[in-house]
Amino acid sequence: MRFLWRWLKRALVTVVLLVVALVAPALWVETTCRGTPVADNYQPIITEPDWQRPESRTLLTYPEWHIVHAYEDYAAVIAKGDPQDFGFLAAIGGFWSSLCDLSETSGNHGGFPGETKQMVYTIGVSFTAEMLAKAAYEETLGRIATWLRGPDQSPLDTLSARQAADYAAFLSQVPWYRWDFTADAGALDAGRTDAFRDRERAVALGIEYRVKAAYARVIAAAVEGVGHDQLRLRSIVRGLPPETLAQVPGVALIGTRPEGIEIETDRYAAYTLILQDLTARGTEIVEIAGNDDILLTVLSDDPDWPGALASMARQGQDDYRHLLLIPVSELGPTLRALDTGPARLEHVHDY
Repeated sequence: MRFLWRWLKRALVTVVLLVVALVAPALWVETTCRGTPVADNYQPIITEPDWQRPESRTLLTYPEWHIVHAYEDYAAVIAKGDPQDFGFLAAIGGFWSSLCDLSETSGNHGGFPGETKQMVYTIGVSFTAEMLAKAAYEETLGRIATWLRGPDQSPLDTLSARQAADYAAFLSQVPWYRWDFTADAGALDAGRTDAFRDRERAVALGIEYRVKAAYARVIAAAVEGVGHDQLRLRSIVRGLPPETLAQVPGVALIGTRPEGIEIETDRYAAYTLILQDLTARGTEIVEIAGNDDILLTVLSDDPDWPGALASMARQGQDDYRHLLLIPVSELGPTLRALDTGPARLEHVHDY
């Protein structure tokens, strides 16, 4: 009994330490990354409750996209190398350090809303746990499997890299819990050979995918219970006549206001493409969802960008990501300038 009790206490201590390690970054952000609230005198044009969004949400959508970008980086790394070549700790650190910068900045833009804060911390802790679990396996048993395999990738190394890339592309427009993880696990089983690395990948990734599939069903059910987020967005633009705007793919005309024309579009990655199309045609963006400031991410070969809220290297790439907060009125000139290079637009973060 003493032996069992001793090991039970050790297990409990381990669990407590693990929980503390997972929530510590959120506590750090909550206690040390507070911005000073500043009054915003901007008078919004779009004021309807269904279409006006808190301005700080443009900042606080980035943490979710950081996770998307981490999956993109991971796919790029394993397309040429092995999972242990990916910097799992760097991906975790980038999430929390950028969230700290964004939390501080949010003070000037309405603050960090409690509901959004809870969601961001939850996905941050989940992301941290996932990356730590993958690191623990890939840096030990996974690394041994690649040593036994040799320098050439196995068929399931190639397949899993393709699955990772497809998953990252999917996340740019659709919530993660709608991905068919069970199908990925089945594809691994169907495509494996008798090689040790393939058998190891089929087991290790198969377990990961099936666990995610079960978790996704829980999240999907929870989302159905509370309702989906609004998938459409309204903006005020000017510079193009209504008949021309109506022909732009993805744009629906709502009406004309003294300040410009009100349009409705999809959100997420689709909105970035629509903005690039509109501004290339000479459109000026007046307001988005009742706000006059917006976050965008830009990619460049330089590690620094003047005025960036945060800058970080991209894994698997030879460039850097910069988080920029600019007035909505400067979107048109900024996007047209980026069209000419050498820096490149990555994403415009709506609200």
